[in-house]
Formats: sequence, structure tokens, C-alpha cells
Amino acid sequence: MNSRRAAIGLFAIGLAAMIWPGGGASAALDYPTRPVRFVVGYPPGGATDILARLIGQRLSEKLGQQFVIENKPGAGNNIATEAVVNAEPDGYTILLVNPANFINASLYTNLKFNFIRDIAPVASFNRVPNVMTVNNSVPAKTVSEFIAYAKANPGKVNMASSGNGTSVHLSGEMFMGMADVKMQHVPYRGAALAITDMLGGQVQVIFDNMPSIIQHIRSGALRALAVTTTTRSPQLPDVPTVAETVPGYEASALFGVGIPRKTPAEVIEKLNKDINEVLAEPAIKARLIDLGGEPLISTPADFGRMISAETEKWEKVVKSAGAHVE
Repeated sequence: MNSRRAAIGLFAIGLAAMIWPGGGASAALDYPTRPVRFVVGYPPGGATDILARLIGQRLSEKLGQQFVIENKPGAGNNIATEAVVNAEPDGYTILLVNPANFINASLYTNLKFNFIRDIAPVASFNRVPNVMTVNNSVPAKTVSEFIAYAKANPGKVNMASSGNGTSVHLSGEMFMGMADVKMQHVPYRGAALAITDMLGGQVQVIFDNMPSIIQHIRSGALRALAVTTTTRSPQLPDVPTVAETVPGYEASALFGVGIPRKTPAEVIEKLNKDINEVLAEPAIKARLIDLGGEPLISTPADFGRMISAETEKWEKVVKSAGAHVE
């Protein structure tokens, strides 16, 4: 009887290994059984960090294990991405996917990874506008007035960004090209630092992701001139689009979660399901809308198609701007 039980046990272990080489199908159902590293490529306070903490906190409460935010700024988001690419593909290291991941594929000439090949899509969070925002010392109240101001003050207008290659940077590069104006790009290690200098008057304009800038606009500390999407934002209904002055201009920021490529499919599917359930909760949905974009519920395959489309879109902007980073 003991030998028979042992044989049955060995068969069960073998079957589980075939179903899920990482430890059996039941392990996917139990996931997570320990804390999960949620890696963010920027310092605290920016749009990526705000979204990661919002979703990560709710996942921690829902799943009974901490989703620990790990800020790894530097190299335009590439340090964080590379850390996740090289992590154990067991579901316990995930990446806050953001526009820099799509942009860097063509902006950087010597990346040690291929984002689409090495990171598996898990779930999208949302898509938000960037906001063309100036500090209150800038006299321009409209996009057309800003263009005139920049042309009348060559070399004196500093454009802040959250780092080289971010959508904040490339949105500004696109604007310069399409509006035929020149500004001095000043990259920071994250939006929070850039906004601090915006408030202090050291830089004059930023095309920041809405989640990290909107409270400063609402308080009157900074002035929004336009949103970067093709339609106006319900969160800033009186703010026009850039395209109303610069025809054809469009930019937006897509956020979500990725995971090392060889992570078991069962873990990816479970994490996708849990994230989508969180996004559908009324309180989370309301908060995301308040930050600038409705929840974008998707399958991993859906998110993968979005990533490919965004990568192609931003490649055109990078080439048009003639931008590159070694």
C-alpha cells in the first residue's frame, strides 16, 4: 500500500510539473505566497510611482501579500527594465510599464535587452494625456501665445522632462518640430524633481503625464495651456488640445504591468485577472479617472498589441526629432 501511494504521489508530482514547470497548477492558484517586487523606473512622486502605489496597495489588500514598490530610477527607465528582464521568472518581480519602454526601443542604440522580446505583457492600467504646462511667470495664456513667446526669446525657454526618452521629453520634441520653435531640454530623474523646479521658476514648460501634474494645475500653482490628446480631457474640460493650434499633434501615455518573459502563463493569467478586478472596483476606477484616464481593462494579448502599436508610434517621433542616446 505504501509503495502504491508513493507511486501515485510521484505521478501527481510529474503531472503537475508538466502542467506548470514552475511548481504545479495549484501553485498558480496560490500565487502569491510571498511579497512581490513592483519595480518602478522613476523616483517617488511621478505618474508611474503614483499609479504603481495605487494599484499595488489594492493588490496587497486583495491578495494578502505585499506588492512592494521598488523605485529604481536612472538611464531613462532602462535600469528598472533591465532589472526585471534579468529577474527570476517566477511572478515575484513585476515592472510598471510606461511610455519610456516603447520609446527607448528606438531612442537608445545600445540597449542590453529587447523590451518586446524580453518582457511579457500582463495587463494595462490606463492611458492618459500629457499636459503642456507652464509656470506662472510665463506670460503666455494660450498655445499660440506661447509659440510667439518662445520665438521672441530664443535660447531662454527651458523645457523640463522626467528624463531623456520619456513621453514627457518626446511630447516636447514633437511640439518643437511641429510648431517650429526651439527650447532648451532639461531632463530630470523623474517628474517630481522637474515639477519642483517648475514651481521654483528654474524651468518654464513641461509636457508632463497628467497624474503627476494635475493637482498643481488645479491648485493654480502651475498653468495648463493644452492637453496632448486629440480630444479635450474631462478632467480639464476648459483646457484646449495642442492640436487646436498645431494641427495633427497627438501624444498620450499608456501604463500597465509587465513580467519576465519566461514566467509561467498561469501566473500571468492570474495576475491579469486580479489586476482587472482591481481596475473594475468603483473606488479605483474613480481615482484613475480623477488622475486623467479611465481604467483600460485588457487581456495579456491585448496589452501586447497596444505595446507594439505604441512602439511603432514613438519610433516615428524619435526619427522625426533626430533623437538618440548612446
